[in-house]
Amino acid sequence: MRHPVVLAAFEGWNDAGEAASTAIAHLHRVFDATELAEFDPEEYHDFQVNRPTVHFDEDGHRQLTWPTTRLSYVRLPDAPRDLLLVRGVEPSMRWRTYTQELVQHAQAHDASLVLTLGALLADVPHTRPLPVTGSTDDTELAGRLALEPSRYEGPTGIVGVVQDAVARAGIPSLSLWASVPHYVGQPPSPKGTLALLHRVEELLEVAIPLEDLPEDARAWERGVDELAGEDAEIAEYVQQLEQAKDTAELPEATGDAIAREFERYLRRREDPPRRG
Repeated sequence: MRHPVVLAAFEGWNDAGEAASTAIAHLHRVFDATELAEFDPEEYHDFQVNRPTVHFDEDGHRQLTWPTTRLSYVRLPDAPRDLLLVRGVEPSMRWRTYTQELVQHAQAHDASLVLTLGALLADVPHTRPLPVTGSTDDTELAGRLALEPSRYEGPTGIVGVVQDAVARAGIPSLSLWASVPHYVGQPPSPKGTLALLHRVEELLEVAIPLEDLPEDARAWERGVDELAGEDAEIAEYVQQLEQAKDTAELPEATGDAIAREFERYLRRREDPPRRG
């Protein structure tokens, strides 16, 4: 691989509405990613917390799938770098060993950047674009991408531990978090997934095939509208969130914001990505 960008998301505490892990699954599908490796689940998971699942394959045979972390790669022929996709379940134990194994994979493939995706429940209205915040402790990245260092203090999940491990290993890293409305935080959250993928497009300057995701996001929003319409208190609460959001973001309606959206549109329209 050519100095790949590692894109990682983990189901569980860091993944409200499964928006982040679904984003990685979407990238795996649309770019036809190739499986590379998987972690030994015996080392990191309590199977009474994250149980294996049973399903039937195309031939009708029962198959057992264990909770684990899988790595796959994407060859991007029209980009200078490839992608190394990491999708897993937040481990139950041995977090330091787990993150070291992940760092070793990144180093073995000469990763140029580690980009972790997460999603959190927040006081945001479902009727507005869901915000995505980015942070990094890398001074060069912060200046180039206009990102702020994280000011969070408190309990952290595997995303925070991974960010710490790769920083100690000297690999540039940053984290993107989508805000998911707390009153509709159950999965799926296609609007949250879409917001993360848009931000990934901007940062990596690569067009991502979105397929049915925009329509899924619109259908999700319509469904929440119907639910809110059946409860006067929720409807009033959503209206308050909308007013607060619109007031706070009024200065954001600038030429720069419009230009960024137009550039994203042109990138997808004029240079459709080929499957890797």
